[in-house]
Amino acid sequence: MFTSLLGFTAVAALLTISPGPDFAVVLRTALGSGRRAALCSAFGIAAGCFVWGLAGAVGLTAMLSASEAAYGVLRVAGALYLMWLGVQALRAARRDRTAPGAAVPATVEDADGAGVDGLSPLRAFRTGLLTNVLNPKVGVVYLSLLPQFIPHGAPVVATTLLLVAVHAALGVLWLGTLACAVHRARAFFHRPRVRRRLDQATGGVLLALGAATGFEAAR
Repeated sequence: MFTSLLGFTAVAALLTISPGPDFAVVLRTALGSGRRAALCSAFGIAAGCFVWGLAGAVGLTAMLSASEAAYGVLRVAGALYLMWLGVQALRAARRDRTAPGAAVPATVEDADGAGVDGLSPLRAFRTGLLTNVLNPKVGVVYLSLLPQFIPHGAPVVATTLLLVAVHAALGVLWLGTLACAVHRARAFFHRPRVRRRLDQATGGVLLALGAATGFEAAR
């Protein structure tokens, strides 16, 4: 079991630091709503990992892999959600550019890193959760990857949840570090020009990811 955990941790670490929707969502939340909301998004993403882990343990991800229609519907839903998040980021960049007095940072944070303006912690958690749950690639990766690290004779559900917990913990650590780094450099990131460029960049990335997912689903 120790060898399996060690091997899975190394693979999961590579998956975690790979740029994707999770990274873009947490970055966008940290910029617009503060550190606390960004951390809630990270925990929502981790909760999404457990949803997919449980689904894989009971065979739902296998069903998605076998059913092309079900998989396609979930991919389209995920693509539309990512594109919606991208549009929201681009709209925020446009508002910052056209708003009078744009030299004042759009988001002010208190000493605890909570955004006075933007997503509430609950909405931020929900955004992170939906970002992960509506990404069927997470389920397929779990279905193909996790069985390789479950030792023969080990309880499947318990071991699956243990491996998912490792992946979720790495994700919270990585994304939490991102949220704290943005918070510490908030004076720089909240400069109107920098903030607009980052909103445009994250919005473009989310739109591109959504469009790519939708295009693959339509093929």
